[in-house]
Amino acid sequence: MRYDKNESAGTEQNALPPAMLAPLQTPPVPRLRPPDSPFHKVFEKNLSVMLLIDPISGNIVEANQAAANFYGYRIEQLVAMNISQINTRSLAEINRELAQAAQPNCHRFLFRHRLADGRIRDVEVSPSPIESHGRRLIFSIINDVTERLLTEQRLNLLASVFSHSCEGIMITDPAGLIADVNTAFEEITGYRKDEVLGKPARLLKSRRQKAEFFANMWHALQSAGHWQGEVWNRRKDGQLFAARKTISAIRSAQGVTSHYVAQFSDITQSKERERQLRFSAHYDDLTGLPNRVLLADRMSQAMTQCTRRNSAFAVAYLDLDGFKSVNDQFGHAVGDRLLQMVARGMAAMLREGDTLARIGGDEFVAVLLDVPDLASCEPLIQRLLKAAAEPVCIGERGITVSASLGLTMFPHDDGSAEQLLRHADQAMYQAKLRGKNRYQVFDTGQERSVRGRNEIVERIRLALERQEFVLHYQPKVNLRTGAVVGVEALIRWQSPERGLLPPATFLPVLEDDPLTIKLGEWVLHTALTQLAHWKSQGIHLPISVNVGARQLNEADFMPRLIGILDRHPDCAPGELEIEVLETSALADLHHVGQIIAGCRARGVDFSLDDFGTGYSSLTHLKHLQVSWIKIDRSFVSDMLHDANDLAILEGVIGLAAAFRRKVIAEGVENAAQAEALLALGCEHAQGYWIARPMPPHEIAEWLATRTALGGS
Repeated sequence: MRYDKNESAGTEQNALPPAMLAPLQTPPVPRLRPPDSPFHKVFEKNLSVMLLIDPISGNIVEANQAAANFYGYRIEQLVAMNISQINTRSLAEINRELAQAAQPNCHRFLFRHRLADGRIRDVEVSPSPIESHGRRLIFSIINDVTERLLTEQRLNLLASVFSHSCEGIMITDPAGLIADVNTAFEEITGYRKDEVLGKPARLLKSRRQKAEFFANMWHALQSAGHWQGEVWNRRKDGQLFAARKTISAIRSAQGVTSHYVAQFSDITQSKERERQLRFSAHYDDLTGLPNRVLLADRMSQAMTQCTRRNSAFAVAYLDLDGFKSVNDQFGHAVGDRLLQMVARGMAAMLREGDTLARIGGDEFVAVLLDVPDLASCEPLIQRLLKAAAEPVCIGERGITVSASLGLTMFPHDDGSAEQLLRHADQAMYQAKLRGKNRYQVFDTGQERSVRGRNEIVERIRLALERQEFVLHYQPKVNLRTGAVVGVEALIRWQSPERGLLPPATFLPVLEDDPLTIKLGEWVLHTALTQLAHWKSQGIHLPISVNVGARQLNEADFMPRLIGILDRHPDCAPGELEIEVLETSALADLHHVGQIIAGCRARGVDFSLDDFGTGYSSLTHLKHLQVSWIKIDRSFVSDMLHDANDLAILEGVIGLAAAFRRKVIAEGVENAAQAEALLALGCEHAQGYWIARPMPPHEIAEWLATRTALGGS
């Protein structure tokens, strides 16, 4: 007989209610009236489920009260049923099994029976053929084994998990003696199962953990019932391995521990990878010296220690002289070997507690502790330089390099760890400039001046983020007609602490700083936004914007300017003019000439500002296709009193006319200057006599007042 264990107990499988079953071919046999015999008394009163079944028809001939209780039918209903209405097998299978059950010494059967409420139960049937009133019947004792089978399935599953688990599993009794292990345990530890049964679990002990470690483990097991962590164990061959282990206490309902189950996996390889990653994170792979990360930590510790003890330490930055030529001549393999040997030699010169780190290429940093002054550093510095300059034999080659060393001392140099490194690096470059193979001490006084400048730059950066900058606009007019021909955008800093500041108070600090580019682009965006706003009010004023040398000479100035123009489509050709200082163009006349030509193709005009203050020449006017030449205010202010300034003005105006450039004078402060300029042929001007720079909202008022007074 076969039994399908894939059917789940308690679930109906293609079941039909008894009333819907097809009529049986064999009519039911009338119920036997059991005589008053011991068998029938036992049958009636027995607590086991019992049925008498006709092996030919499959009809239930008799059932006891236990059967009625189990199946959920009355006895009268059961004896009117066929076994196929209870058994879930097919009719063909049932007939075959009835034939087998009618044979003597038949084995037990496993069936699935359907109860009156539709539930399916697994049953074990023990059949016996009997004679009753001359008829052969099958006497069946039926036991419900649903729970037992489920338990067996669970146990089989657990056994399969135990056997096939990739983790080692060890079960011990409360005394720690091994009761069972799985295959993974044998593979990980090298012990066979028969070698460890009954042995104490401590046979795996590596002795790398202290007694306190195991005391804490047992405390956790006793209090919480489980422990989890990493432990070093020893294999049968004596080799150590790292294990990630979980131990659980198996307790009875009364809380008594019967067993401990330990599950563990071998993490030796991952621990080794972790160690390698830790080493790579803190040490240089080539020389084995601390790297930049560990150096920063050592320096931080040294700074804390010196602050607490009121002591000092030195930072020495070394760069090898001539190392590049070694790489170029002999190859990187020889260069790497040289670095290793020089590093070993320099490290041997240091004291215990000092640190030598390689921070990249042929650059090293030494942290020298407990050196109260420069004089106490001198011997250590000289030893480092001497070690770096020692001849090195690599193969048959004798190679000699030297080192340039920069030195700074904490707390005399009271910067951060990164600043100390930067200062020592700066001093090292000074040592190289002085001839190499020597050291240079960092000049903290000079650095404080630089630091002050950096603080101002940082404050300007913050002001830009906080939108503290504004633009004022100064009108430009035609002196002959009075017409307003445009405005110049001039930046101001509306400082919350110091009020409105002119550009001379902050722009010079940014002369060589990248922030000047960001600030210059802000001016362009703001001016073009204002231009669009005025146009919406019916005011059409071209705007000129000053662009500094740093911004103008950037390789990507042209595409960045085009990008800004694209974001301001209201700006028509001829409405934006860029003013550049003549001295800005001198750095790379050809490059600036190309920029001006490219921008003019996009409709942007250029003006050459402060013309005459630099090395003005006809070459500039030839190569720089500017539309305007702006005469510097210094010539205008003294033109009525200084014949030389007047001569320069005449020359500049004449050159402009010869090269077909328009000319405009700035700094016009009175009517006499304006009349003199007109007489010389300069019709355009700006200055306080015409109008001071003013906020954008005042421009509209100024224009309205000027119109009312008869200006155009």
